Amino acid sequence: MPRPISLEISPHALQHNLEVVRQQLAQRAQQPGVSLPKVWAVVKANAYGHGIESAVPAFDAADGLAMLDLNEAIRCRELGWQKPILMLEGFFEPADLAVFDEYRLSSVLHCTEQLDMLAATRLKRPINAWLKVNAGMNRLGFSPAEFPTAWRQAQRLIQNQCLYRVGKMAHFSMADSDEAATLDQQHRFMEVTRGIPGPVSLCNSAATLSPAIWSTVKTEHNQWVRPGVCLYGGSPFVEQSADGLGLLPAQTLKAKLLSVRTLAVGETVGYGNTFVVDKPMRMGVVACGYADGYPRLTGNGTPVVVAGKTTQLIGRVSMDMLAVDITHIPAARPGSDVVLWGHGGPSIDAIAAKAQTIGYELMVNVSPRVPRKVLPSSYS
Repeated sequence: MPRPISLEISPHALQHNLEVVRQQLAQRAQQPGVSLPKVWAVVKANAYGHGIESAVPAFDAADGLAMLDLNEAIRCRELGWQKPILMLEGFFEPADLAVFDEYRLSSVLHCTEQLDMLAATRLKRPINAWLKVNAGMNRLGFSPAEFPTAWRQAQRLIQNQCLYRVGKMAHFSMADSDEAATLDQQHRFMEVTRGIPGPVSLCNSAATLSPAIWSTVKTEHNQWVRPGVCLYGGSPFVEQSADGLGLLPAQTLKAKLLSVRTLAVGETVGYGNTFVVDKPMRMGVVACGYADGYPRLTGNGTPVVVAGKTTQLIGRVSMDMLAVDITHIPAARPGSDVVLWGHGGPSIDAIAAKAQTIGYELMVNVSPRVPRKVLPSSYS
């Protein structure tokens, strides 16, 4: 039989989370002068580890999909997606433009080299693009000083029928934790793009759900937002839980107990003897380790649910196993169900915090050796 571990994917949760985002945006649109934004559902990194095949039908209500990988974009089209697809890093070499042409992909333009490649390439039909401003993230995008020249070059590409329509976009670096810094980056963007027509895509991730950001976009009537981790049931905020936002976990990592043993006072558990038993204990060994994607940096006290009861991890996580305290769970025995994170267990963000990382990393790092199971859409 296969090893007793699996990753369950819930299309229902994906649909629900998109609806939560849309409801939040509808509330923002009630402000005077604010129209209902359109939604790019971000499905990069194989839909944050949830699978493109699961995400595309679940996000049918989105206005477009956004991603990085051309092969994933092709898969979306082959699955029947007819709405816009935005490539967040654009194209990488002139040969890529044939794929953009054939599969009707929109491109982020973030450097002069991309503009030059477009100018030197003959396309069957012009493509849509979004010119990116570096408003302070200092990753991709034209600086405020460079942007006017880039915009003029993009207008020439429209005249030469390389581009069809050009929007403006930026990426916030601290929307999850620093409202003032985010508003400052938004101000920089608005200053450099003032008077320039076209759709706008400012709000990535946390900014999509930030009331403070939406209070300042009243003059923009063609906004596109780019929600990411919240669509998958993770919180985009540092100090606000996914549950508090009304989100459902779309990914559940489950396993079973392999063995149960009784430990005496003074015995140790796992590599490095980092856990010492201070009272008689029943210990369970779980069929999950860091080779499955469970973070090794978690340690004593990390929450785990065994046989429906909350307990904690003890000792170090090893490659294929981890240990839990089941002293207070008398029903636990070999074969008992264990939820490492997700539906019926601790939140993925809680586990990430114990590992000194973020839920995004856990979502995308579940090992390929862990079998995936896509649940019925009615699952909740």
